[in-house]
Amino acid sequence: MLDARKFYINGKWVDSHGGDDLQVVNPSNEEAIAVITLGAQADTDAAVAAAKAAFPLWAQGPKGDRIAALERLFAVYKERAEDMAQAISQEMGAPIALARSAQVGAGMGHLKNAIETLKSFEFDRMLGDHAPSERILMEAIGVCGLITPWNWPMNQVVLKVAPALAAGCTVVLKPSEIAPLSSYLFAEMVDAADIPPGVFNLVNGDGPGVGTQLSVHPDVDMVSFTGSTRAGRSITKNAAETIKRVTLELGGKGANIVFADADEDAIARGVHHCFNNSGQSCNAPTRMLVERSIYDEAVKTAKLVAESTSVASADADGNHIGPVVSEVQWDKIQGLIQKGIDDGGKLLAGGAGRPDGLNRGWYTRPTVFADVEPNMTIWREEIFGPVLSMTPFDMEDEAIEMANDTTYGLTNYVQSQDMEKARRTARLMRTGMVVINGAARSPGTPFGGYRQSGNGREGGIWGLEDFLEVKSVSGWE
Repeated sequence: MLDARKFYINGKWVDSHGGDDLQVVNPSNEEAIAVITLGAQADTDAAVAAAKAAFPLWAQGPKGDRIAALERLFAVYKERAEDMAQAISQEMGAPIALARSAQVGAGMGHLKNAIETLKSFEFDRMLGDHAPSERILMEAIGVCGLITPWNWPMNQVVLKVAPALAAGCTVVLKPSEIAPLSSYLFAEMVDAADIPPGVFNLVNGDGPGVGTQLSVHPDVDMVSFTGSTRAGRSITKNAAETIKRVTLELGGKGANIVFADADEDAIARGVHHCFNNSGQSCNAPTRMLVERSIYDEAVKTAKLVAESTSVASADADGNHIGPVVSEVQWDKIQGLIQKGIDDGGKLLAGGAGRPDGLNRGWYTRPTVFADVEPNMTIWREEIFGPVLSMTPFDMEDEAIEMANDTTYGLTNYVQSQDMEKARRTARLMRTGMVVINGAARSPGTPFGGYRQSGNGREGGIWGLEDFLEVKSVSGWE
């Protein structure tokens, strides 16, 4: 079992000041694979102090130094990609093929994009030709507490760490205590890349502990959090006392509107996307709205896709979904599946319990409900498992109204070969992102949502600007 109880503070691996130990469990087999320590207040204080001391030199140094540091980190990340894939697969259950491609690849892509964004970003600019003596300076906000989730570990770690460092901020990272091994490895990469001491610090811990300590800490200037809406509310309240900036990427309940003129792969594509990463994605299209004239056929297709989706251990090769991350998550999903049945949803595939032949590990049956009413719990609550809810609609405006009838607003989807209609629908959706006909998102595209899906954006220029203050100086000339 891996001993990962040290923290990375001020460029060194150090012991905790007395926090409790916690075992990291492989969700594929329920076996402990590592032990970490949950940080104490003194650990958080030490990390924040190191970041605060390192901030002036890092923030005021040449942009070229930050570019070079991130390029060194990119080279180390690329070199240790297989180690990272193994860590992610074992800690949170991503099938190894998915871990190697999408999970590790997301971090690599975001790091590369942060470097390219930094190279072209102007931190010192004129207000405009009309005001030649007015200068706009974009300056690093300061010490940043970065709190990341377990479902896409490197996607979220790099989306926060890379732009923060690019902006000139120093950081304290608190990864999920459920899946901390990838971040532990990332800290090793930072060390190997010779990032100056104190610029990046890692303290493991849980939300009530280190998470809260960072949120209320007077020397933390900003908190960037990805996780549940419930936790996002708590962090916002904690941060209010010191008026620190808070950016949030929270839950989602994505609607996928499938018009009758959608391409023939639209239904299957939507089901596969919902089940990807075992349904543990905040931007998953978990509500499928299908135009009534093709609804019966769509239901048959969704059932077939779900029944043909295989479930297996994360270390197995092949195209399958793995377990969900933990017993707590499994219990939540099982309760919501049962609630869907009790509320009258038509169970097409899957259902409660583990798939046949998998009696150990947190495996969930790929599940599809049809004829789900908008007032049902499974239609309104984020399940965070491989569970799809389907319902028919008659008119375009009805579908848009149903899609927008949610407290969330992260990612919605639209399927139509009539591009005028698809674009019209995209404009009317109250959501931070819209995907038309399964098109891939481009590098540097902003990620984030409306309403209770959070605030702020990650990725590209928007992600960099979130870590910057704006200073206007008059009389420059």
